Amino acid sequence: MNKYLLYPGCSLESSAKAYAESLNAILEPLDIQLEEIEDWNCCGATEYLGINLIPAYSLIARNLALAVKQMDGAHTLVAPCSACYLNLAKADHYMQERPALGTKVNEALAAGGLEYKPGTLDVRHLLDVLIYDVGLDAIKKKVTRPLSGLKVAPYMGCMLPRPDYKHRWSDHEHPTELEDLLRVLGADVIDYPLTTSCCGGHMTQIGPETAFELICRLVAGADERGAHLMATVCPMCQLNLDAYQGEMNGYFGTDYHMPILFFTQLMGLAFGKDPDELGIGTELVSSRQALMHIGVEVPAAPEPTARRKKEEGLPMPSRLLRNGHKHEKEAVR
Repeated sequence: MNKYLLYPGCSLESSAKAYAESLNAILEPLDIQLEEIEDWNCCGATEYLGINLIPAYSLIARNLALAVKQMDGAHTLVAPCSACYLNLAKADHYMQERPALGTKVNEALAAGGLEYKPGTLDVRHLLDVLIYDVGLDAIKKKVTRPLSGLKVAPYMGCMLPRPDYKHRWSDHEHPTELEDLLRVLGADVIDYPLTTSCCGGHMTQIGPETAFELICRLVAGADERGAHLMATVCPMCQLNLDAYQGEMNGYFGTDYHMPILFFTQLMGLAFGKDPDELGIGTELVSSRQALMHIGVEVPAAPEPTARRKKEEGLPMPSRLLRNGHKHEKEAVR
């Protein structure tokens, strides 16, 4: 059994629960064991590094230091989230490349009785491990329900293949790893040149107009090329394209209904798993019609339970919020 350390990240316990569920569903068939880091903390996402460098890298490196304490023969730290992967890889890389930074970070870690020697861990994204450790041949052998007839747009996002400190990916602009995997599952992979274009990240909270333009470009590109759905490897990408698609439609007056699923959900389907075991049906843009192309029935989603909007916190798309009466409309017109 292949054993790895796991940094799950915050999203897998909240907005990306379907990613976590589908990942857990494919571990046993692929003979993979993931050991979650104990007492891990948020990686700081994309903003904190632009605010205060040393505390930001110290926050990230704390997870690396905790992982080292649990190594027990496992030297690879796996991150399913692209932002988490990039932050962890950055911290390891820059602590080694810039010794002064490494020293300051370790001084901060020492306050908690921790230390991290850069280069101790091999930080990798989940897709990388599946492609290059498990291998496409081994994955193909587990396929019992090929995704033949399902047209999929492979969307890797901008953070995974760049800057690629360890040269893991086939190409920075047009990597083939995700489409190679989808083909092994039997899917009809469309030519999708926007595979590494940005989804906008947290621009939905900062400049909605810009975010909607980026989201529309990606969704329209997949739709124009005949995709039934898009497959992603990142919780932030999935959230933006799924949860804000309705807001984007309202802003531009479009009517796209492009389902956004995690690649692990498609793997689970190809392995013969039931949709509910993979978190399918919890997405906001339903994949029900798309998955009919492979004979998979997705139960109709129940009506969302009414709940009050939080008084504080980041604004969320109106489709995720209910005030007990009607949807709130936040789209900028």
